[in-house]
Amino acid sequence: MKLELRNITKRFGSLVANDRINLEILPGEIHALLGENGAGKSTLMNVLYGLYDPDEGQIVIDDASVTFAGPGQAMAAGIGMVHQHFMLVPVFTVAENVVLGHEPVKGGGILDLAQARQKVKEISDRFGFDVDPDARIEDLPVGVQQRVEIIKALSRDAQVLILDEPTAVLTPQETDELIEIMGQLKAAGTSIVFITHKLREVRAIADRITVIRRGAVVGAADPQSTETELASLMVGRSVNLGVDKAPAQPGDVRLKVRDLVVYDAAGRASVDGVSFDLARGEILAIAGVQGNGQTELTEAILGLRRNVVGSINLGGNELVGRTVRQVLDAGVGFVPEDRSKDGIVKEFSIAENLILDLHDKPEFSRAGTLRQSEVTANAHRRVEEFDVRTTGIDVEAGKLSGGNQQKVVLARELSRPLELFIASQPTRGLDVGSIEFVHQRIVAERDNGTPVIIVSTELDEVLSLADRILVMYRGKVVGIVPAGTSRDVLGLMMAGVPQHEAVAQAAAHHKATPSGADSQGGAL
Repeated sequence: MKLELRNITKRFGSLVANDRINLEILPGEIHALLGENGAGKSTLMNVLYGLYDPDEGQIVIDDASVTFAGPGQAMAAGIGMVHQHFMLVPVFTVAENVVLGHEPVKGGGILDLAQARQKVKEISDRFGFDVDPDARIEDLPVGVQQRVEIIKALSRDAQVLILDEPTAVLTPQETDELIEIMGQLKAAGTSIVFITHKLREVRAIADRITVIRRGAVVGAADPQSTETELASLMVGRSVNLGVDKAPAQPGDVRLKVRDLVVYDAAGRASVDGVSFDLARGEILAIAGVQGNGQTELTEAILGLRRNVVGSINLGGNELVGRTVRQVLDAGVGFVPEDRSKDGIVKEFSIAENLILDLHDKPEFSRAGTLRQSEVTANAHRRVEEFDVRTTGIDVEAGKLSGGNQQKVVLARELSRPLELFIASQPTRGLDVGSIEFVHQRIVAERDNGTPVIIVSTELDEVLSLADRILVMYRGKVVGIVPAGTSRDVLGLMMAGVPQHEAVAQAAAHHKATPSGADSQGGAL
């Protein structure tokens, strides 16, 4: 099946998400859509999949123009989509999920589960998916859940398969397995549209690359291009992908976390017996697949979690049981993982957001009244220092781009002396240029002698920034390793393999494939 998008335009109010985009998908090819978060890639595919109606343009299949009133019609035309956030019912089995919406029935309208199981088995065997039709979704690892989504699409005879940021929640090993699966699908004649912002993956698998920036196609790229060349095309200027930092010079230990347990609303331990130390002048990266307790750990340190036992000692002061205000006053700076929800007040101006946790300090307030001249002067200093791109300090923070919102949060949190700096997903959704700036500021804070914790699901970011890496799996610490640890070892640990076993397994794999993808050549 040959698929074309011609002059597709999609608007949301005044925002032009897709601007006259042309795209051709050839039979049996892997076509990568490369671009930063917010570039318009997913919107374009949602138009193709029938979730959005295009405002202009047309979809053409085998030289005939088509329109889709919804995903059902797109699927009937041979288009399948695996969304970044899986569309599976956790309490259903694999077979039940695969046939949901087009259930096979036998006499009397009874669900034919045997036929459903057989369909799953046929597809699984054909592509080596190794998926049990009777397994319950909630019991499966994330990588296997993704295979179920692919089986769902293939069970409806998808000839074009859209994968939207498919590796966002995978370990490096699961990413490698997905790339193998994509190769098998391609060999069977399935066309794949691969949406991503990860340069390493694109170079590993794509036949063709189309780069989208700010809703428009800015060019095609050769899969043999370097990561630096691809990054420059994505952002429109030359960028430095590395992090320039000297070796850490750790000082005295300032943070001591001992036997920390954080309970969720149902009484389950989302953080289970975590212990570690952190010294002045070092960066500890907390790595792991999203949802393994990293968020709860950082929120417990900040005082956002109430059902906490154990000890969090910062410079001799116990933080467990303290309020958020008390923790901030103890010298903790915090960049939350969702900046728009937890990092800024969208309706407040840039100047107001820059003093959210300082507004009652003598520098900015007297007798309960803000010293507006000081608020204004502070805003001008911080906007210049952190290169916040804005027309003025009175602009509402919610009207800034994601990168500039993050700079406002960083400027506020780094505007005072700190005893501990925590940055959770510090570059999520940022363009390459903004990532470069954020990394520089984090390293500068470390070099000022501040203990730094970063939480990131991006393994490249972890390896670039960390002096030590703490790996979490299901709320527990799998191990704490030096920054030079290989991707293979980290990936296995992220899947719950104990550190010593991960080292042995990675070494055995490397020895077995000396000329293959080594520990530094994973796809993440």
